[in-house]
Amino acid sequence: MKEKRSPEVNLFWMVHSKPEQNFEWLKTNFSKPRMYLLPPTLSCPTVQLSNGVEIPILGLGTSHDGGYSHDAIVYALTDCGIRHLDTAKRYGCEEKLGDAIKESGLPRSDLWLTNKLWPGDYGYKAAQQACMDSCRAMGVEYFDLYLMHWPESLKPGCPNREMRAETWRALEDLYKRGVCRAIGVSNFLVHHLEQLKEDCSVVPHVNQVEYHPYQQPKGLMEYCRSGGIVFEGYSPLAKGQVLNNPVVQQIAKKHGRTAAQICIRWSIQNGVVTIPKSTKKNRIQENCQVFGFQLDEEDMATLGGLQDGRHVTWDPTDVD
Repeated sequence: MKEKRSPEVNLFWMVHSKPEQNFEWLKTNFSKPRMYLLPPTLSCPTVQLSNGVEIPILGLGTSHDGGYSHDAIVYALTDCGIRHLDTAKRYGCEEKLGDAIKESGLPRSDLWLTNKLWPGDYGYKAAQQACMDSCRAMGVEYFDLYLMHWPESLKPGCPNREMRAETWRALEDLYKRGVCRAIGVSNFLVHHLEQLKEDCSVVPHVNQVEYHPYQQPKGLMEYCRSGGIVFEGYSPLAKGQVLNNPVVQQIAKKHGRTAAQICIRWSIQNGVVTIPKSTKKNRIQENCQVFGFQLDEEDMATLGGLQDGRHVTWDPTDVD
């Protein structure tokens, strides 16, 4: 059973849906000395993509295997002011995420939605069909960002480079048709990006990869930025592995913040679009509170020195 909308969200919905029909209700209720607040919007900086589109630098990630909570998503949108959501077909929560967005009462134009294409749907026709299916599943007409999820083909007998190029041409056409406001890749390394540039016409707007104090692919970051590709990082807390690091905890104590906030702030101060994931309301709220303080140069350098090259998730190093 779905929770009833709060008065604040109900007001937001009424104002943005059928204002003429609800005029009498608004006039009557606003004649009384009470105050209604619209859902908050997080004061979140944006990063401009090469096509001029602005992506919020902080978002909320989802995943499979228990990485989705309906109540947490609604809470993030209505109580924390989150406007950037990241998902993928592989996570199996597209329809649920669409329901949460509807329940929030927020207009589609206020949101940034990223989705990802799984390699099982690679290929020109399959990729286009998968994107449209994902739109229908989420109840939206377009995605703000659509990514190739992984650089490797799952189809036997087809070289990875060939399949990447064919699939990317499908994304280019989706972009030209306006089904995707921006297109990009995930888990791509420099040689994957080099090949894509040689084979296709639109340079990826975004490359989303694992990024945290233990995993800092500086060469890849420099390559992306020099080529106009925005660098986006997932797993900013290294799946919790970094939270107990004494260096991180010391910096957190210095600033009166949590270890998670320090890691997310460090990522953002490095100019990385950052998408922490949580299914707990208190953690989501905590992860949003990263814009009221600044790490100094010493903090940034110290955290940068934690690099040890470990991956806590997929490693694309051996993908040709």
